[in-house]
Amino acid sequence: MAFLTEEQLKNIGFASFGVNVLISDKASIYGASRIKIGSNVRIDDFCVLSAGCGGIEIGNYIHIAIYSSLIGGGKITVSDFCNISSKVAIYSSNDDYSGEYMTNPMVPSVFTNVTNDMVFLGKHVIIGSGSLVLPGASLYEGVAIGAFSLVTKDCEAFNIYAGVPAKKIKRREQKLLECESELVKKNHIEIGSR
Repeated sequence: MAFLTEEQLKNIGFASFGVNVLISDKASIYGASRIKIGSNVRIDDFCVLSAGCGGIEIGNYIHIAIYSSLIGGGKITVSDFCNISSKVAIYSSNDDYSGEYMTNPMVPSVFTNVTNDMVFLGKHVIIGSGSLVLPGASLYEGVAIGAFSLVTKDCEAFNIYAGVPAKKIKRREQKLLECESELVKKNHIEIGSR
């Protein structure tokens, strides 16, 4: 995998980006002026970031694995230390499937009924491969989503969810907060800043 150079990152026109940003030259970026990226971020091959009017904000120490997508008109926030596994799709927009309206972005908006809503991933969220997150969902700090899950509503902090639709299955350990504290102290870093 070849990563974009700092000069290439500047030329894309991101709203902002930090240091040690590794974006594959095979990733696709749309609406770059509405995308903020922190430091120590890796975005792998064939990922799609398509920011609508709400934008996309990606924190620090983030990995977005191969074939994942963050798409839509509502704001998508990916907080520090998140891990988005391969083939995860996060949508902040959704068509109306009822049959009352037409669908797809090539149809004039007067004939569609698209829902736009924010999606929020708190610190230390991990989303398993093949999962789907729909508009309006907040995954609070420390949430883990099992592979091939469908997230349609909020997930409580430090819980593990899985299934279609995703349901809480058990608590998640919080030892990772001690690890975060040690990393921050050891490397003299500020988390949550760009």
